[in-house]
Amino acid sequence: MLELLAPAGSMEALRAAVQNGANAVYLGSGAFNARQSAKNFTPQMLTEAVKYCHIRGVAVHLTLNTLVSDRELPQVEQLIRHAAASGVDAFIVQDLGVVRLCRQIAPHVQVHGSTQMTVHSLTGVQLCAALGMTRVVLSRELDREEIRYICQNSPIEIEVFAHGALCMCYSGQCYLSAAIGGRSGNRGRCAQPCRQSYGYGRYQNKYPLSLKDNCLVHYLKELEAMGVASIKLEGRMKRPEYVAAVTGVYRSAIDKGVVTEEMMDTLYAAFNRQGFTDGYYTGKIGKDMFGIREETKEAPRWCKEMRRTYEDGEAPLVPITMEAVVKTNKFTLTVTDPEGRSCTLEGQCPEEARVSPMTEEQLNARLRKTGGTPYYVTDVRIALERGLILPAAAINSLRRDVLNNLTALRGRVEEKRLFASRKVPMVTGPRHPQLTVQVTSREQITGRMLKMAPQVLYVPLHILAEDAAFTHALTERVRVAAVLPRIVHDDELPRLRKALESVRSLGVEEALVGNLGLVSVAGECGLRVRGDFSLNFYNSPALNAAAMMEMLSATVSPEMKLEQIRDVSKPLPCELLAYGRMPLMVTENCLIKGRTGECTCHLAPTKLTDKTVAEFSVIKDGASCRSVLLNGMKLYMLDRQGDMSKLGIWAYRVYFTTENPKEVDRILGACERPLPFDPGACTRGLYLRGVE
Repeated sequence: MLELLAPAGSMEALRAAVQNGANAVYLGSGAFNARQSAKNFTPQMLTEAVKYCHIRGVAVHLTLNTLVSDRELPQVEQLIRHAAASGVDAFIVQDLGVVRLCRQIAPHVQVHGSTQMTVHSLTGVQLCAALGMTRVVLSRELDREEIRYICQNSPIEIEVFAHGALCMCYSGQCYLSAAIGGRSGNRGRCAQPCRQSYGYGRYQNKYPLSLKDNCLVHYLKELEAMGVASIKLEGRMKRPEYVAAVTGVYRSAIDKGVVTEEMMDTLYAAFNRQGFTDGYYTGKIGKDMFGIREETKEAPRWCKEMRRTYEDGEAPLVPITMEAVVKTNKFTLTVTDPEGRSCTLEGQCPEEARVSPMTEEQLNARLRKTGGTPYYVTDVRIALERGLILPAAAINSLRRDVLNNLTALRGRVEEKRLFASRKVPMVTGPRHPQLTVQVTSREQITGRMLKMAPQVLYVPLHILAEDAAFTHALTERVRVAAVLPRIVHDDELPRLRKALESVRSLGVEEALVGNLGLVSVAGECGLRVRGDFSLNFYNSPALNAAAMMEMLSATVSPEMKLEQIRDVSKPLPCELLAYGRMPLMVTENCLIKGRTGECTCHLAPTKLTDKTVAEFSVIKDGASCRSVLLNGMKLYMLDRQGDMSKLGIWAYRVYFTTENPKEVDRILGACERPLPFDPGACTRGLYLRGVE
């Protein structure tokens, strides 16, 4: 059966989800979830929430889907232990280090890969399975055929976002909010700058980054037939009435297989951004997917109706069976739930009937009166001796008592053993970091660059694959690593494999990989893997996971402060981005096509301009039509080489994107004789100020 997974940003929203038919809810507790602005749950509230849900047959998934620093690991461990002891059914995780902690401390609790892990291919799902995950939440950019293919071949469960807000950027790859105001989406503090207005080249009141909300309510039977295990409704920041409305509509659509006009009206009334979109799922990507929230007057009557769905009593959610025995001097009642739990109690003894003895029909009717409880009776078996009678109050009292006992039994948490986490030994790196260089175009590979002989030269795969003579000559002069696109869907993998095999034959032995799905692909093609910044290595256990995957090196997260980088254990060589326009977004929607209606992203880069007149360049993601939004301010740490030498990193990288050859040589010169920091054109990124 298709699981309906609903959001719970508060206890009231949790009740709204459960009473409107959710099979499972997901919620956050403490500081380590991607919705820090939601009310969330204290540890005590979490225990009560799990009990409330389990009594009603609803699973609880705890979101631990943010990046975590080394100093925060003890708090994360404490939360994992408390949540496991409270009986949560699954952890939803982004950080590879937290995945390891969950598996070590509470191996009996399932781990689900968050959409923040940017898993969008079968190979990515397979790696998650190898890491011990039992479910993966796919990136929202996949179409129906891509989802179908993954489901047909996946070794673990697949979860799909079906309704709610769409980020313009692939989840887990957005650094825009952090770069603009220090509020990191990877840390649960996203300020939603994608919902603001921008212009192309100059500021305009346009919204090229604001997508309509996703709505797949018409495709639920199709998703179930594909093998999707769970559909997720977004909305932990939304009010309880929204949760009630959307959960109720999707529950009805799953059960009845039809979507009425009235149901759609309910979804529109709950929330919309100039309508809904199914563009990713249907493969109709383009301008029709975009919209903004328009202010509308709240309908008090509608809100009141939604509140009544979870405030007025209990919905009958749990099917039970009853067995009653009524004999001389004996009245017992047994109730049994779907999991086989049984409770038996003995009530007031029956009396001999003076006029009209009690019938099985009368007793059956009384026993089935379970209103005000989460139970409904599917079958009643009665053994009734003739000529007896029981007061209605006695029957009602025993029914209430036995159901209360069943409720207590269902809310009880089975005690499971929890284990100690395995501490990562502190390993420090070298004192004198090497220089690595990354280019975006062939023209940026200058004579000066080759003469400097960087430790590694990172070159986009499509450039290396298109000219065998050039690539072979390049590998003769410098160590070359092929830069793989951050996003590669399954239908794009054959072409990528062919390109990897081609460059491997030309002497390229390494690949810079920015998504989990390409780790095994590069290895199968004979290349050693270096982990890029977009894998979001933020702590010692995460870097240890990279070492366990036999990566040659790992690029630490650009959202870390210098002291965090210094203090993290480095079980493999670690690299730092020290110069360049940081990629802030990677988008499935082509931003150039969004402007003109025609894709011209192969031509000169364009720019988005916000209301502060800050500019963000837009370039292609490799050879694909996906867009990469770059920071207008260049990261510049080349004058802080003394500070970088204290971090224990193996290398610092200069990353060229929009620079021409002359600008490239100027910056390469600054690696040897640093230029002064220009606050008008450059930024220290987040290395000094950090993120929330």
